[in-house]
Amino acid sequence: MKFLFIDTTHPLLKEKFKKVGIQCDYFPDLNYDKVFNIIHQYDGIIIRSKITLDAKILKKATHLKCIGRVGSGMENIDINTASELGIVCFNSPEGNRDAVAEHALGMMLTLFNNLLRANMEVKQGIWKREENRGIEIKGKNIGIIGYGNTGSAFAQKLSGLEANVMAYDKYKSHFSSSIVKEVTLQEIQKYCDIISFHVPLTQETHYLFNSTFIAQCANPFYLINTSRGPIVNTHDLIQALKSKKVKGAMLDVIEYEETSFEKVSSFPPEFHELASFENVLLSPHIAGWTYESKIKLAEILADKILKYLNLA
Repeated sequence: MKFLFIDTTHPLLKEKFKKVGIQCDYFPDLNYDKVFNIIHQYDGIIIRSKITLDAKILKKATHLKCIGRVGSGMENIDINTASELGIVCFNSPEGNRDAVAEHALGMMLTLFNNLLRANMEVKQGIWKREENRGIEIKGKNIGIIGYGNTGSAFAQKLSGLEANVMAYDKYKSHFSSSIVKEVTLQEIQKYCDIISFHVPLTQETHYLFNSTFIAQCANPFYLINTSRGPIVNTHDLIQALKSKKVKGAMLDVIEYEETSFEKVSSFPPEFHELASFENVLLSPHIAGWTYESKIKLAEILADKILKYLNLA
Protein backbone atom coordinates (compact mmCIF):
# COMPACT_ATOMS: atom_id res chain seq x y z
CA MET A 1 0.00 0.00 0.00
CA LYS A 2 1.34 3.41 -0.99
CA PHE A 3 0.53 6.86 0.40
CA LEU A 4 1.53 10.16 -1.20
CA PHE A 5 2.32 13.00 1.20
CA ILE A 6 1.60 16.23 -0.67
CA ASP A 7 2.47 18.45 2.31
CA THR A 8 4.88 18.13 5.20
CA THR A 9 3.56 16.91 8.53
CA HIS A 10 4.92 15.66 11.83
CA PRO A 11 7.17 12.59 11.31
CA LEU A 12 4.92 10.63 13.66
CA LEU A 13 2.35 10.15 10.92
CA LYS A 14 4.82 8.49 8.56
CA GLU A 15 6.26 6.43 11.40
CA LYS A 16 2.85 5.00 12.24
CA PHE A 17 2.22 4.14 8.59
CA LYS A 18 5.63 2.58 8.03
CA LYS A 19 5.23 0.36 11.09
CA VAL A 20 2.35 -1.44 9.35
CA GLY A 21 4.12 -1.64 6.00
CA ILE A 22 2.71 1.38 4.19
CA GLN A 23 5.11 3.04 1.73
CA CYS A 24 5.20 6.81 2.28
CA ASP A 25 6.35 9.03 -0.59
CA TYR A 26 7.02 12.75 -0.34
CA PHE A 27 8.44 14.97 -3.07
CA PRO A 28 9.18 18.60 -2.05
CA ASP A 29 8.56 20.04 -5.51
CA LEU A 30 5.04 18.65 -5.94
CA ASN A 31 2.44 20.82 -7.63
CA TYR A 32 -0.99 20.14 -9.09
CA ASP A 33 0.29 18.87 -12.45
CA LYS A 34 2.86 16.55 -10.91
CA VAL A 35 0.29 15.08 -8.53
CA PHE A 36 -2.13 14.65 -11.44
CA ASN A 37 0.44 12.55 -13.30
CA ILE A 38 1.21 10.17 -10.42
CA ILE A 39 -1.95 10.04 -8.28
CA HIS A 40 -3.15 6.84 -9.97
CA GLN A 41 -0.26 5.00 -8.28
CA TYR A 42 -1.46 5.66 -4.73
CA ASP A 43 -3.91 4.13 -2.27
CA GLY A 44 -3.92 7.16 -0.01
CA ILE A 45 -3.16 10.88 0.02
CA ILE A 46 -2.05 13.03 2.96
CA ILE A 47 -2.61 16.73 2.40
CA ARG A 48 -2.83 20.04 4.23
CA SER A 49 -3.50 22.85 1.78
CA LYS A 50 -0.76 22.91 -0.86
CA ILE A 51 -3.06 22.05 -3.77
CA THR A 52 -6.76 21.47 -4.43
CA LEU A 53 -7.95 17.93 -4.95
CA ASP A 54 -10.71 18.74 -7.43
CA ALA A 55 -12.95 16.44 -9.47
CA LYS A 56 -10.48 16.28 -12.35
CA ILE A 57 -7.59 14.99 -10.27
CA LEU A 58 -9.75 12.68 -8.14
CA LYS A 59 -11.12 10.94 -11.23
CA LYS A 60 -7.51 10.18 -12.21
CA ALA A 61 -6.94 8.54 -8.79
CA THR A 62 -8.11 5.08 -9.82
CA HIS A 63 -6.60 3.27 -6.81
CA LEU A 64 -7.30 5.87 -4.15
CA LYS A 65 -9.02 4.56 -1.04
CA CYS A 66 -8.75 7.54 1.29
CA ILE A 67 -7.58 11.12 1.75
CA GLY A 68 -6.27 12.47 5.04
CA ARG A 69 -6.38 16.21 5.72
CA VAL A 70 -3.96 17.25 8.45
CA GLY A 71 -6.17 19.77 10.23
CA SER A 72 -9.83 20.64 10.10
CA GLY A 73 -10.83 22.55 6.93
CA MET A 74 -11.76 20.41 3.93
CA GLU A 75 -12.42 23.20 1.44
CA ASN A 76 -9.52 22.16 -0.82
CA ILE A 77 -11.00 18.67 -1.34
CA ASP A 78 -14.00 17.99 -3.58
CA ILE A 79 -15.82 15.94 -0.95
CA ASN A 80 -18.82 15.17 -3.17
CA THR A 81 -16.72 13.75 -6.00
CA ALA A 82 -14.61 11.77 -3.54
CA SER A 83 -17.77 10.25 -2.06
CA GLU A 84 -19.11 9.35 -5.50
CA LEU A 85 -15.82 7.59 -6.27
CA GLY A 86 -15.82 5.71 -2.97
CA ILE A 87 -12.87 7.66 -1.58
CA VAL A 88 -13.20 8.21 2.17
CA CYS A 89 -12.01 11.55 3.53
CA PHE A 90 -10.61 12.10 7.02
CA ASN A 91 -9.47 15.17 8.93
CA SER A 92 -8.21 15.78 12.46
CA PRO A 93 -9.86 18.87 13.96
CA GLU A 94 -9.50 17.36 17.41
CA GLY A 95 -5.75 17.87 17.11
CA ASN A 96 -5.66 21.66 17.18
CA ARG A 97 -8.97 22.56 18.83
CA ASP A 98 -7.30 23.54 22.10
CA ALA A 99 -4.62 25.55 20.31
CA VAL A 100 -7.22 27.56 18.38
CA ALA A 101 -9.32 28.12 21.50
CA GLU A 102 -6.33 29.31 23.53
CA HIS A 103 -5.27 31.63 20.72
CA ALA A 104 -8.73 33.19 20.49
CA LEU A 105 -8.71 33.75 24.23
CA GLY A 106 -5.18 35.15 24.06
CA MET A 107 -6.14 37.63 21.35
CA MET A 108 -9.10 38.79 23.41
CA LEU A 109 -7.02 39.29 26.55
CA THR A 110 -4.33 41.09 24.54
CA LEU A 111 -6.70 43.54 22.87
CA PHE A 112 -8.89 44.15 25.92
CA ASN A 113 -5.87 44.96 28.09
CA ASN A 114 -3.96 47.03 25.50
CA LEU A 115 -0.96 44.75 25.97
CA LEU A 116 0.72 45.39 22.63
CA ARG A 117 0.55 49.16 22.94
CA ALA A 118 1.45 49.17 26.64
CA ASN A 119 4.41 46.88 26.02
CA MET A 120 5.83 49.15 23.32
CA GLU A 121 5.25 52.27 25.41
CA VAL A 122 6.97 50.91 28.52
CA LYS A 123 9.92 49.71 26.44
CA GLN A 124 10.26 53.29 25.22
CA GLY A 125 10.13 54.64 28.77
CA ILE A 126 6.51 55.80 28.44
CA TRP A 127 4.37 55.10 31.52
CA LYS A 128 0.65 55.52 30.78
CA ARG A 129 -1.88 53.92 33.10
CA GLU A 130 -5.22 55.61 32.57
CA GLU A 131 -4.79 55.52 28.78
CA ASN A 132 -4.29 51.74 29.00
CA ARG A 133 -7.18 50.93 31.30
CA GLY A 134 -8.53 47.51 30.27
CA ILE A 135 -11.83 45.70 29.81
CA GLU A 136 -12.84 42.60 31.81
CA ILE A 137 -14.29 39.48 30.22
CA LYS A 138 -16.35 38.62 33.29
CA GLY A 139 -20.04 39.37 32.72
CA LYS A 140 -19.70 39.90 28.97
CA ASN A 141 -22.03 38.13 26.53
CA ILE A 142 -19.86 36.06 24.19
CA GLY A 143 -21.42 34.50 21.10
CA ILE A 144 -19.85 31.53 19.35
CA ILE A 145 -20.96 30.84 15.79
CA GLY A 146 -20.20 27.21 14.96
CA TYR A 147 -20.14 24.79 17.86
CA GLY A 148 -17.87 22.07 16.55
CA ASN A 149 -14.41 21.20 17.80
CA THR A 150 -12.95 24.69 18.13
CA GLY A 151 -16.19 26.39 19.10
CA SER A 152 -16.80 23.99 21.97
CA ALA A 153 -13.15 24.17 23.03
CA PHE A 154 -13.38 27.98 23.13
CA ALA A 155 -16.46 27.73 25.34
CA GLN A 156 -14.54 25.43 27.66
CA LYS A 157 -11.62 27.87 27.93
CA LEU A 158 -14.06 30.68 28.74
CA SER A 159 -15.83 28.69 31.44
CA GLY A 160 -13.58 29.91 34.24
CA LEU A 161 -13.89 33.58 33.31
CA GLU A 162 -17.55 33.97 34.33
CA ALA A 163 -18.73 35.26 30.97
CA ASN A 164 -22.18 34.50 29.58
CA VAL A 165 -21.34 32.13 26.72
CA MET A 166 -23.93 31.32 24.07
CA ALA A 167 -23.54 29.46 20.80
CA TYR A 168 -25.33 28.94 17.52
CA ASP A 169 -24.77 26.07 15.11
CA LYS A 170 -27.01 25.61 12.08
CA TYR A 171 -26.28 21.88 11.95
CA LYS A 172 -26.21 20.98 15.64
CA SER A 173 -28.75 21.20 18.44
CA HIS A 174 -29.37 20.17 22.06
CA PHE A 175 -25.84 21.04 23.18
CA SER A 176 -26.61 23.45 26.01
CA SER A 177 -24.58 22.68 29.13
CA SER A 178 -23.21 24.29 32.25
CA ILE A 179 -20.70 26.23 30.11
CA VAL A 180 -22.79 27.28 27.10
CA LYS A 181 -26.36 28.15 26.18
CA GLU A 182 -27.67 27.11 22.77
CA VAL A 183 -29.31 30.08 21.05
CA THR A 184 -30.39 31.31 17.63
CA LEU A 185 -28.22 33.48 15.41
CA GLN A 186 -30.64 36.32 16.03
CA GLU A 187 -30.09 36.05 19.78
CA ILE A 188 -26.32 36.28 19.30
CA GLN A 189 -26.82 39.37 17.17
CA LYS A 190 -29.17 40.90 19.73
CA TYR A 191 -27.24 40.31 22.95
CA CYS A 192 -23.55 39.65 22.37
CA ASP A 193 -20.65 41.95 23.20
CA ILE A 194 -18.16 39.62 21.48
CA ILE A 195 -18.84 37.37 18.46
CA SER A 196 -16.40 34.60 17.55
CA PHE A 197 -16.54 32.58 14.32
CA HIS A 198 -15.70 28.86 14.32
CA VAL A 199 -17.16 27.63 11.04
CA PRO A 200 -15.72 25.87 7.98
CA LEU A 201 -15.37 27.75 4.72
CA THR A 202 -18.17 26.76 2.34
CA GLN A 203 -20.32 28.56 -0.21
CA GLU A 204 -22.77 29.08 2.62
CA THR A 205 -20.26 30.70 4.98
CA HIS A 206 -18.30 32.77 2.46
CA TYR A 207 -18.70 36.41 3.59
CA LEU A 208 -21.05 35.27 6.35
CA PHE A 209 -19.80 38.33 8.21
CA ASN A 210 -20.86 41.21 5.98
CA SER A 211 -22.78 44.48 6.10
CA THR A 212 -26.10 42.64 6.46
CA PHE A 213 -24.84 40.61 9.40
CA ILE A 214 -23.45 43.74 11.03
CA ALA A 215 -26.67 45.69 10.55
CA GLN A 216 -28.62 42.91 12.24
CA CYS A 217 -26.51 43.24 15.41
CA ALA A 218 -28.32 45.36 17.99
CA ASN A 219 -25.25 46.78 19.74
CA PRO A 220 -21.59 47.52 19.01
CA PHE A 221 -19.47 44.38 19.45
CA TYR A 222 -16.00 42.86 19.10
CA LEU A 223 -15.22 40.35 16.34
CA ILE A 224 -13.00 37.27 16.57
CA ASN A 225 -12.21 35.13 13.51
CA THR A 226 -9.92 32.11 13.84
CA SER A 227 -11.65 30.02 11.16
CA ARG A 228 -11.03 31.10 7.54
CA GLY A 229 -10.31 34.53 6.09
CA PRO A 230 -13.13 34.69 3.50
CA ILE A 231 -15.72 34.25 6.27
CA VAL A 232 -15.25 38.00 6.87
CA ASN A 233 -15.84 40.64 4.21
CA THR A 234 -12.91 42.98 4.84
CA HIS A 235 -14.49 46.00 3.18
CA ASP A 236 -17.63 45.72 5.31
CA LEU A 237 -15.55 45.19 8.45
CA ILE A 238 -13.58 48.38 7.76
CA GLN A 239 -16.79 50.38 7.36
CA ALA A 240 -18.09 48.96 10.64
CA LEU A 241 -14.84 49.84 12.42
CA LYS A 242 -15.14 53.39 11.11
CA SER A 243 -18.74 53.69 12.31
CA LYS A 244 -17.73 52.00 15.60
CA LYS A 245 -20.43 49.35 15.17
CA VAL A 246 -17.49 46.97 15.47
CA LYS A 247 -15.50 48.02 18.53
CA GLY A 248 -12.47 45.94 17.63
CA ALA A 249 -11.42 42.91 15.59
CA MET A 250 -9.14 39.97 16.37
CA LEU A 251 -8.25 38.12 13.18
CA ASP A 252 -5.93 35.14 12.85
CA VAL A 253 -6.96 34.79 9.21
CA ILE A 254 -7.53 37.24 6.34
CA GLU A 255 -9.25 36.82 3.01
CA TYR A 256 -6.07 37.60 1.05
CA GLU A 257 -4.29 34.37 2.00
CA GLU A 258 -3.39 31.94 -0.76
CA THR A 259 -4.99 28.52 -0.63
CA SER A 260 -1.86 27.03 0.94
CA PHE A 261 -2.06 29.55 3.83
CA GLU A 262 1.75 29.68 3.74
CA LYS A 263 1.90 33.20 2.38
CA VAL A 264 -0.04 36.18 1.13
CA SER A 265 1.00 37.04 -2.42
CA SER A 266 -0.07 40.67 -2.07
CA PHE A 267 -1.48 42.98 0.57
CA PRO A 268 -4.00 45.26 -1.16
CA PRO A 269 -4.67 48.82 0.02
CA GLU A 270 -7.76 47.61 1.86
CA PHE A 271 -5.60 45.35 4.01
CA HIS A 272 -3.35 48.25 4.97
CA GLU A 273 -6.42 50.27 5.91
CA LEU A 274 -7.60 47.42 8.12
CA ALA A 275 -4.16 47.11 9.71
CA SER A 276 -4.08 50.83 10.50
CA PHE A 277 -6.77 50.52 13.17
CA GLU A 278 -5.29 50.37 16.66
CA ASN A 279 -8.21 48.21 17.79
CA VAL A 280 -7.46 45.51 15.19
CA LEU A 281 -5.21 42.62 16.23
CA LEU A 282 -3.78 40.35 13.52
CA SER A 283 -1.81 37.09 13.47
CA PRO A 284 -0.62 35.00 10.46
CA HIS A 285 -2.97 31.99 10.60
CA ILE A 286 -1.18 30.46 13.57
CA ALA A 287 -4.07 29.85 15.98
CA GLY A 288 -3.82 26.08 15.55
CA TRP A 289 -0.04 26.18 15.03
CA THR A 290 1.50 24.94 18.28
CA TYR A 291 4.19 22.34 18.95
CA GLU A 292 1.62 20.20 20.71
CA SER A 293 -1.02 20.47 18.00
CA LYS A 294 1.43 19.43 15.29
CA ILE A 295 1.89 16.11 17.06
CA LYS A 296 -1.80 15.62 17.85
CA LEU A 297 -2.95 16.47 14.32
CA ALA A 298 -0.69 13.78 12.88
CA GLU A 299 -1.39 11.16 15.52
CA ILE A 300 -5.18 11.49 15.41
CA LEU A 301 -5.26 11.43 11.60
CA ALA A 302 -3.00 8.37 11.41
CA ASP A 303 -5.13 6.48 13.93
CA LYS A 304 -8.34 7.24 12.02
CA ILE A 305 -6.89 6.06 8.72
CA LEU A 306 -5.27 2.94 10.12
CA LYS A 307 -8.52 1.97 11.83
CA TYR A 308 -10.40 2.41 8.56
CA LEU A 309 -7.84 0.24 6.73
CA ASN A 310 -8.05 -2.39 9.51
CA LEU A 311 -4.36 -1.88 10.21
CA ALA A 312 -4.65 -0.39 13.72
